[in-house]
Amino acid sequence: MMALYDSPKAAFTDMANGTAEDWQIIAKEFGEFAAELPDRIMTHLNLLSGDFGGFPVDRLTHCLQTATFAYRDGKDEEYVVCALLHDIGDTLGSYNHADVAAVLIEPFVSEENHWMIKHHAIFQGYYFFHYLNMDRHMRDAFQDHPYFERTLEFVTKYDSPAFDPKGDTLPLTFFEPMIRKVFAKPVRSLYKPAQEKMHRATVDAVQN
Repeated sequence: MMALYDSPKAAFTDMANGTAEDWQIIAKEFGEFAAELPDRIMTHLNLLSGDFGGFPVDRLTHCLQTATFAYRDGKDEEYVVCALLHDIGDTLGSYNHADVAAVLIEPFVSEENHWMIKHHAIFQGYYFFHYLNMDRHMRDAFQDHPYFERTLEFVTKYDSPAFDPKGDTLPLTFFEPMIRKVFAKPVRSLYKPAQEKMHRATVDAVQN
């Protein structure tokens, strides 16, 4: 394996001076790095292990239990992965964890699942905002939104009850194939056209 310091690198010191050759080098490195995203997600999820934050279960168990509930209820793999990752932002997004999770999944999931994860923190606030001198009915502002009921169901059936130390909790290894499938290829991304063109060129090269 080539040492990291021996790998090809772009020659520019200012993006304004970059060449096509420079960006081909970067694009190749990006493709290899992006392919390892599921591994980094697994690693980051494991950072939640042992972190209770005062809750009855640690943050990883909560995520696993939420995903388990969704899986047992017959939700599809994309939904289950969203359930698993809904609190992955806790480590860096102390004040906006739902936004962090939503940004991570956005290129790979449907609009409705992205919206659900992005807003779940507001919806779950119904259960505790009033104890913090906040408005527990904040979610009502979205009552007319097409994904209101979807998000309400997620919080009520899967997120809220997922704090049981003795509850049904499938291991992370069970969900790993789902993570790899959902994150295999973006469905919407700024770079999607370029990625598709590169993929076609690779396939053509192999076939020829």
